[in-house]
Amino acid sequence: MKNYKLPKVPENVSAIFNDICSVMAALCKEKLSDEYFHLGVELATKIARKRVSPFLSGYTKTWAGGIIHAIGFANFLFDKSQPVHLTSKELCEWFDLGQSTISVKSKSIREMFKIHQMDPKWCLPSKVLDNPYVWLIAFDGCIVDVRNAPYEMQLAAYEAGVIPFIPDQK
Repeated sequence: MKNYKLPKVPENVSAIFNDICSVMAALCKEKLSDEYFHLGVELATKIARKRVSPFLSGYTKTWAGGIIHAIGFANFLFDKSQPVHLTSKELCEWFDLGQSTISVKSKSIREMFKIHQMDPKWCLPSKVLDNPYVWLIAFDGCIVDVRNAPYEMQLAAYEAGVIPFIPDQK
């Protein structure tokens, strides 16, 4: 989060966007990780750049809480078996907001971007290798886990942009 340059967003929401990112940075520094912060900024950027930005209504910390909750939902943040985890209650207490407030905002964000659990687009980089949705591809009508496929198939999938990297080379 140090020396992290925030992306450009429309001028009419840039102050709100910067405030939301500051709140997320504080939470991620204290309780989560840089990965959550970076994905949170990416999601906040998408929200800010919508034609009529939803950021123009609502409170900064509600948006920040909803964004982190949505990213956490996709990455099992609320599962105690995960190395980085928080309960939903702890997250809400940190923001000093009710659980229903953050849950409703998170749900609206997840619906806006069709975010689901283990969503490859919103997966933490440290979890990509273990996320089966990233690696299952259709090949000649069959679903194949490309991590177990021959190198040539992995290379073809990578060059086609279907997988983010060749697993053995990561």
